[in-house]
Amino acid sequence: MSDTFEPVDAYDRDLALAATGLLDTFNGAGVLTAADVHVAANLGRVVGERDESVLLAVALAVRAVRHGSVALDLTAVPSSLADLDLPWPEAPAWAAAVGASPVLASGVVHVEHGLVYLDRYHEQETQVLDDLRVRGRVAHAVDRDLLDSSLARVFPEADSDEQREACRRAATQATTVITGGPGTGKTTAVAGLLAALVEQAEARGDGLRIALAAPTGKAAARLQQSVRDSAVRFGGADQARLADVTAMTLHRLLRQHPGNSTRFRHHRGNRLPHDLVVVDEASMVSLTMMARLLEATRPEARLVLVGDPDQLSSVDAGAVLTDLVRGYEHRTDSPVAALTTAHRYGAAIGRLAEALRLGDADAAIAALQAGGEAVEWVSDGDPAGPIRAAVLPHALAVHDAAVAGDATRALAALDRHRLLCAHRDGPFGVRHWNRRIEAWLTSETTASVHDPAYPGRPILVSSNDYSLGVYNGDTGVIVAGPHGPRAAIATGADHLELAPSRLGDVETMHAMTIHKSQGSQADEITVLLPDEDSRLLTRELFYTAVTRAQRRVRVIGSESAVRAAISRQALRASGLRARLSDA
Repeated sequence: MSDTFEPVDAYDRDLALAATGLLDTFNGAGVLTAADVHVAANLGRVVGERDESVLLAVALAVRAVRHGSVALDLTAVPSSLADLDLPWPEAPAWAAAVGASPVLASGVVHVEHGLVYLDRYHEQETQVLDDLRVRGRVAHAVDRDLLDSSLARVFPEADSDEQREACRRAATQATTVITGGPGTGKTTAVAGLLAALVEQAEARGDGLRIALAAPTGKAAARLQQSVRDSAVRFGGADQARLADVTAMTLHRLLRQHPGNSTRFRHHRGNRLPHDLVVVDEASMVSLTMMARLLEATRPEARLVLVGDPDQLSSVDAGAVLTDLVRGYEHRTDSPVAALTTAHRYGAAIGRLAEALRLGDADAAIAALQAGGEAVEWVSDGDPAGPIRAAVLPHALAVHDAAVAGDATRALAALDRHRLLCAHRDGPFGVRHWNRRIEAWLTSETTASVHDPAYPGRPILVSSNDYSLGVYNGDTGVIVAGPHGPRAAIATGADHLELAPSRLGDVETMHAMTIHKSQGSQADEITVLLPDEDSRLLTRELFYTAVTRAQRRVRVIGSESAVRAAISRQALRASGLRARLSDA
């Protein structure tokens, strides 16, 4: 999402025609939308606040939530929009005016740690902090000798010390945060923990009620498959212990109220019955969802949050996983267990990923320039040539298998390459490159890409259908069948075949956005970076794209774009980190 909008004309729907003063100026500059202005103006009328700077702060706080922040940092927002010539209030006077305003007395706005909050998000952040404090006082007794024996069995490798230690901590404390980059064995650690805790329950003669969840259906299915694959490696007894473990979306776990996306049937007055709740891809969990999860989980139940704090955060407000990791960083009671040894990809991709994670532009450039089989950098010229060379062979392989009706081969070919873009629209966007690739495919084959069910069309599911077992983020291919085209959807180790007409919302996936790729992986990744001026171009976006690769990554973008991405962090204003540090 861009930080600003460009008004089309005087009747643009984002313009508030009745706005005056600073609200009108910032609205006309594309910083505030009409909705931001109306919330601030209406609140000002209700509480009797006429100070333009205070109303501007309220409007910017509304805008901040829309852009992913929990609150507004008055000192940081002018610098984030420094390219616009705007009459920003002088910082100390601005903060003093907001602090003395009747909007605070109304309870609609709060100020804490120098941040301006809307009431809803201040309440949620406070609730998360309070629930974590309560959970921090809970300890779980385990049979230590049996635990060590279990972990030695499921993690016999010499380089599994980190995983064993993470499991020991998760077994004995109420809240555990397991972090690590892609391929560091986070879900393998989860599987080992489940096996060990089930064995503990067996020794006590009771059961262990387990819930596995993730923000999206695709991530939940992948978590379930990963746990079961790990159980197979552990051996027969552990495989039997985990045979019935299933995963679901967080919304399904908490049982969402119809018509209300933020309220659930499980809450503080109707807790989840589970003894252990594991949430994968926790970096994608918003503040609101984390608050709902914590209030629904019994304080004595174990809660394990798993994710990579350096990846992109939730599309909604908050970056809770990152706040937890940074907030607990210097505390002796930290529940964070970090996995650092990467097993997914080789040293070359690992060096690039680590340079991006640390924000070291020179090291990233050196890793790109070193080249080799695992890393390729195309830094100048028209991107169409290298994209065609990278994408077309894989698109043809998918097409040939699909025309032959071989769904297994088509899905395998699909997973060998991904073209990732930062944007949906424009010359660097998914829609543009999907059209270009389809044109290349047509020129090489007899495919009629005007039919949405053409064999070889790669598809991305964008909505959940629990009755079909198809989830947002699932990928598939249209394949030829004896009675017409079929949609083959990958479902972990197998696939599901459906009539294309039975699917809801799907998109063509010759190219996909980096946001949509989060949590997935492919043998080879091609990353198309936009111009350095793109506000979407951030370190987290670049890191997420590169770490989707298992074997090879190709970066297409100028040196200036690479350096711009690394220098620009997707920082989200939040007080949770500071409040945890102070606790």
